Amino acid sequence: MAGQKGRDVLIKIGDGGAPEAFTTVAGIRAKTISLNARTVDGTSGESVQAWRELIAGAGVKAASVSGAGVFKDAASDAMLREAFFTQAARSFQLIIPDFGTLAGPFLVESVDYAGDHDGEAAFAITLASAGVLSFTAL
Repeated sequence: MAGQKGRDVLIKIGDGGAPEAFTTVAGIRAKTISLNARTVDGTSGESVQAWRELIAGAGVKAASVSGAGVFKDAASDAMLREAFFTQAARSFQLIIPDFGTLAGPFLVESVDYAGDHDGEAAFAITLASAGVLSFTAL
């Protein structure tokens, strides 16, 4: 398999409409998508030779997404800002080339703004999953 271009990883935010339209969060240069599943330890005094036993499917699954970049698109910036201040879960699509698309509700956990007097205005966001995510393979 050939290497993948990082710029092809996309974070899209939904407009809440029916049908929902998605806008790419513009200007994001660095992106990280983390999927986690906590384990639940079911080890007891009866566990064979005291080996740890995990209870399959009992843990909490979560996804976190972070991105950093520069402002370029007023529409997606406004949607992110509104989602943060209302703390309402919004639909997002996370597109990973040659892998698939993760989709579902996320909360905007943090938004950071920065800028040097002789440089561009930059931002960073962190999203936290807020419900069931679906996966569609490409």
